[in-house]
This record gives sequence, C-alpha cells and structure tokens, in this order.
Amino acid sequence: MAPISTGQHHHRSTTKVSHKSFKTGHATKRALKDKAKGKVERAERGTRKTPHQQLMSKLDRRNQARQKQQNKQQERAQATSIFSGSSGAPRHVAIVPLSVDIDTAAIVRALNESVDASSDGPLDTISRVRVDRFRQNLQYIPAKYDLMSALDACRMADFVIIAVSAEVEVEEQGELLLRSIEGQGISNVIGMVQGLDTVNPPKKRPQVASSLKSFLNHFFPSVDKVLSVDSRQECSNAIRSLCTATPKGIRWRDERSWMLIEDIKWPESMSSEVDDVVLTGVVRGRGLKADRLVHVPGWGDFQIDAITAAPLATGRPKRDDAMNVDESEATQILDTPSADRDDLAAVAPEEIEMEDDVESMADTEQKGVLLDDHHYFSDDDDHIPSKPKKLPKGTSEYQSHWFLDDVSDSGSDIDDDEDQDMEMDISGAPEDGVFPDNHDAMTEGGPSEYPQSEMFLDPSPEEEAAQLEAYRASKRTEAEDDLEFPDEIELHPNVLARERLARYRGMKSLKTSPWNTSADRAHEPEDWRRLLQFGDYKGSKNRILREALVGGVNPGTRVDVHLRAVPASLRNRPQPISLFSLLRHEHKHTVVNINMHLNATAEAPLKAKEELIVQYGPRRLVVNPVFSSADNTPNNVHKYDRFLHPGRSAIATWIGPQTWGSVPVLVFKAKKPESDDPEVLDSADAEPTAPTTAADFTTDNLELIGTGTVVAPDPTRVVAKRAIITGHPYKIHKRVVTVRYMFFNLEDVNWFKALQLWTRRGRSGYIKESLGTHGYFKATFDAKLNPQDSVGISLYKRVFPRKARALEELEN
Repeated sequence: MAPISTGQHHHRSTTKVSHKSFKTGHATKRALKDKAKGKVERAERGTRKTPHQQLMSKLDRRNQARQKQQNKQQERAQATSIFSGSSGAPRHVAIVPLSVDIDTAAIVRALNESVDASSDGPLDTISRVRVDRFRQNLQYIPAKYDLMSALDACRMADFVIIAVSAEVEVEEQGELLLRSIEGQGISNVIGMVQGLDTVNPPKKRPQVASSLKSFLNHFFPSVDKVLSVDSRQECSNAIRSLCTATPKGIRWRDERSWMLIEDIKWPESMSSEVDDVVLTGVVRGRGLKADRLVHVPGWGDFQIDAITAAPLATGRPKRDDAMNVDESEATQILDTPSADRDDLAAVAPEEIEMEDDVESMADTEQKGVLLDDHHYFSDDDDHIPSKPKKLPKGTSEYQSHWFLDDVSDSGSDIDDDEDQDMEMDISGAPEDGVFPDNHDAMTEGGPSEYPQSEMFLDPSPEEEAAQLEAYRASKRTEAEDDLEFPDEIELHPNVLARERLARYRGMKSLKTSPWNTSADRAHEPEDWRRLLQFGDYKGSKNRILREALVGGVNPGTRVDVHLRAVPASLRNRPQPISLFSLLRHEHKHTVVNINMHLNATAEAPLKAKEELIVQYGPRRLVVNPVFSSADNTPNNVHKYDRFLHPGRSAIATWIGPQTWGSVPVLVFKAKKPESDDPEVLDSADAEPTAPTTAADFTTDNLELIGTGTVVAPDPTRVVAKRAIITGHPYKIHKRVVTVRYMFFNLEDVNWFKALQLWTRRGRSGYIKESLGTHGYFKATFDAKLNPQDSVGISLYKRVFPRKARALEELEN
C-alpha cells in the first residue's frame, strides 16, 4: 500500500489560466466609452490650437509684452489727446451735492486755490480754469441739490465729485441722486467731504471720513478715499487726479457726438420760429456732422444749418494786423448739410396700401369665436374639414368623394385613431394641440357614460342667482388666499359674453400658434403702419454705428452750431447745458422695448399703462408702458402682464423715438400724496401734488422705481392680453361633466364651443353640447375631475402700446 499523505492539498497557481480578450478591429462606441472610463483623449503632444497656447521663446515673449505695452500707451494717448495743449478741450468736472448744506462754489474755490489757479466769472455756474502746473484745462459743472440738475451735469462729465457733508447725514433724496446717476452711467468718481475741520474733538475726524467712505463704496466701490475740502494738500491731490487720470467715459454717450453748451446766441427776430440760433461748445465723442439731427434736452430735435469754428481768443496777436482783421471777419465753415441730411419726419409718408385679399371681419357674419386662423361653426365652411369619414390610408381628397358617409371599408388599412383625432380638431384641440388616445371615450355606437334616465331642468332665476352669488363669494376668498387666477374675469348674467369679449380669440398654444393680424387692423393705433420697421436690426445697428466713426468735425474742436427753425418760445425756458447729435433714424418713431426691472424696495406692484417718466440716452419721455413677458417664443406672441411686481423684470413697450444700442434706462414715478384721508384726496380744492410741467420734476416729487436697458425694437411683437372665464363642475360622471356659471345663455355656449377647456389640476377637454338655456353645458375631459376643481377657458386679444410724449411738451 502506498503511504497516506497527511498534508493539505493545494492547487497550483498555474492552473488559473486567463484567456485573451477578443481583439476586434471595429469596436463599438459604447465599448470604447467603457474602456476610456471617462478619460478624454488628448491631442498629440506638442500641438497647440491657438497662438496663445503655443510655446514661445524668451525673445518672442518679450516682444509680445512690448507690443501690448505699446498698444496700451497708444490707446491712452489717443484718449487724452483732445485734452493736450493750451487750446485743448477742457476736462469736465461735475460737482454733485448730497445734502442741502453743501456749498459747491466753495469747493470750486478751494480746488482752484490749491494749485494757484483762478477762473473768470461766478463759481456757482459753469466755469473754465487753466491749471498751468499740469498744463490742462478744467471746466466745472456745479449741480444743484436737485434730481434733474444732477443727471444733466453727470452725463456731461468726465469726472464726478460726490460732495458729502461732515455734519448733515445723507437723506433719502441724496440716495435717490446716487442711484439715479449710477443707473444712467457715470465716469470716474472722486469723493470729497466738506466741513470736516468743524468736527470736534479732532480725533473723531478719521472716523467720520471712514464712515463716509463706507457709504460711498456701497454705490461706487472704486472710491478708495474721501478727500477733505478744508485741506489744501488733499485738494491738490484731487486736482492731480483730475488732470492726469484717463476718463473712463460712458459708452452710450461716446458712441455719439455731444457737446457741453457754453453760450447761446439768439438773433433779433420777432417771428414764431427763429433761424440761425448759435450754440457754442467743444465737440466731444464722435465727429459732429451737419447732416445729422441734434437733440437739445429741454428744447427738442433740430436740423443744423452750418457748423463754424469758434476758437478761443489768445493773447498773442498776429504780426500783420491786416491779416488779423481778415481772419476775424471771415468765419471758417467746418461742415454744411448735404443732400443726405435727415429730416424731422417722425413716421413714414402716407402710402396707399392695396389689401383686396384681406377681408374685413365685420363684413362676414360669424357664428363662432376666432381660434388661431379659423372661425369655426360659421356659414363659410371652406376652411373647416368636412365630416370625417373612415377612409383607407393614402386616400387623396379627390378619391374621398367616392366614399359615402354611411359606407366604409372593412379592410385592415383603416385606422380608427385618425377618426378620433379629426373629431378633436373640429371641436377644439387642447392648448398643446395633442390629446391622449382615449380608447374608452364615448362613441356614436357605444354606450353613453352619462346617465340616460336623468333629465336636465333649468333652475328658477331666484335660485340660480342665489347659488351664483354664494359660489363667487367663496371664489373671492380663495383668490385672495392664493391668487391662482390673476387673469380671471367674472361675467354678469345679463351681459352677453360674445359681445363683452368680441375682440378676444382662442389659441391652441400661446407660444406656438400663429396670430392672425388681419383681425386687429381696426384697432391699430394711428400711424401704426408708418412706424420704423427693421428687416435686420443687428446689421442695421452695426452699420449705423460704423457710419458715425467716419467724417464730421473732429472731437476737441470748439465750434458754433447754427440751428434752424427754433421756436421763439424757448427763449423763456432755462438754458440747456448739453447737445447730442442723433444717429441716423434716431428721430423716427418705432415700437420701443426695454427690459425693465422694478426695484425690490418698491412699496406696491406697478400697474400697466400707469404714467411714468423715463430717461434713456439724451431723452426724457412721459410714457404709459405696456408690460409683457420677456420670453422668446417661436410665434413672437407674449403674454400681457397687468402688474409688474417688485423684484421682477418684464418688457415695457411704448411708441417713441428709436435709440440704437443697449442704452441704460431710468424709470421714475410721481410720489403719492402723504395724506391718507379720502376726503382730502378726492377734494377738488386740494392742491395737486403730481408734477404737471417739466420744471416740477424735482427730487421732492419723484422716486426712482426701476431701471432697464433698451432692447431691439420690434413692431411685429404681439402682446396678448389673456382673459380667463371659469365655471363650476355641477355634476361629474366619470369623464363627462356638467359645467355651470361659465356662461349664462345658449348662444354664448355655441359661440365659444370651439375653445379648449382646462382645469386647475391639469385636465383638458372640450364642450360636447349645451344643456337648457341658462348656459349649462356638458363637457368631456381626458380623465375624471376632482369635485374641488375649476373649469376654465383662455381668451386672448392684442394690446397695442401707447404713444410717448416728450417731457418738453408738458410746458406747452
């Protein structure tokens, strides 16, 4: 016998053979993805996609850095070239007080004395001074403690000095000034404090300055220090910053030619319109062209007769006195209008429009509401499909006439589902245009889901009126709690819905259904068809902005601008301080759209069509805007918003002058009376608190409620106002429901029969038939309804924007 081994047996490791994986030359994408395990395959080593990623030698890197430095120096020299020289353009410095005790004249005097400079004329108005230490010219624009004065001064300024008081705190009016000048666009900001030396004890002065700096940093984070007006050294530092720093500028302003008006000369004329009114100033921004219109804030838009040179008188006389006399007598004309000059027409000229193919809606008697492009249930049945037949697939319209209504093929190529879909299209499709396939739906040959033994009887008028009042009272409480139906309206039982909602129509989908504009022709505003239209807005904007770069009187030149046809009544108005050259077509009217944001600090929602004062670019208008959603829809139809709630944004629309580019917008509103007594508010003897003229718009009666940005104008943009009519499910039997309180007569049910029904809980259906004569009807839904649900229909009508008025027109 063989000996028995007592040790444990182990398998050799070599018995575990790992088979080779199958090698294929065409692996699937999924297999390659699993094999990569999330890794992204890199390109070949050493290859770079862009020049910035390419490896450069040390010499190339030095050369590139030198080129960037030279380009930066060249851009800075180009930006400050108009300020160089003794006759260079002055740097505009606006001084904005934030409290009533600020003395702007004392600030100008302290700044001038710090560099031993003196200015001619009073210091509380626009004054010019030469700073010999830095070889620069400064022009001070002191603003009053007033909203419009501060806005006018800051949009003309290269530098803004925010003057705060060391003793008086900044009140609500001062914060309004800061938010307003920040919203319209602002250049370089310098903070200065007046009266810091009067703070006792002296050790509290750094604390006061630090507190004021923290306050200004909330609006302008770039302010690193608040300088003291009482310190000669700090005033000298402020002058150094004003003379050596490069102005940041305001983009919308620098895309146009603009000018600070230094002097206005009126000719001696007694006519109602005066020609050759001369405005003197230095051209800034782009080149000033005589072909373009100019806008003078407070006056309006005017044409230019000529642009002549107006150099400052120098103390160096010419050698030849005769030549000096000739030059003084002969005025150098820099630019005159050409045949390409803009006119003052705000709308296109009237033209005869041939529209024989558009049939008036009033000429044809209709029996149903307009749903998308069709009037269903009307005598004109050309656009309505005929009664559906069971036809084989592929049957043409010509072949379908050979199939009778009561005969159908029994072959397998007939699809019963198409019959269901065609019936849905005739009676009214849901909002999205698609119904689910309900195979258990009620059919002509099948048993009815509604009890056959129950007969419908109209209730008595007294009983129905009491039930309606109780139902609507409960709905008012529910609407106050959750506000789920903001667009819901209630119809009076004695009012015909088809007359009350004659302008409304139905839509299968608000975002995708086409909008038939022919039905709105009778309700269009005046000159709607003559407004400025855009085929390619972006291309037109780029072309016009490039056109402004070339030609015109060079910036930095002191000129006299001769205006034509200026009303003589403007002599008595306050003298304007600014002139803006309008780009091409900026005088013409179009549908202006702005993306408006209502401040979260607003006390109440802003109602649509409420009177507001807006400022965008050089213009100030009184508008009644229409609010709509800011979505982007395929059919360019947007829902009308009755209110703009605090903290939300919407598109505000009105008819006004066109403005190119993304220009910031300020939205103001007149403050309400402080008295809450209704007798005082309704009294005829009470003094009006709302501003009525342009001079009345001050800090005391205006509040900044919102800001915005100009977006592309679009006259084809449809703003659709929605009206929701709701009813109560009276009886429910599976998917068949009797609805009441939506309509109150048989004719209204038949008129709106084509519209889709929907419920608050997401069910959709259609009207099947009317019951009785009091507006009850039977409806079929895609699923069983909850007894607490509400049934509604949505109707839409187009809302057109209103025309804006210039703020200057309030003076007339």
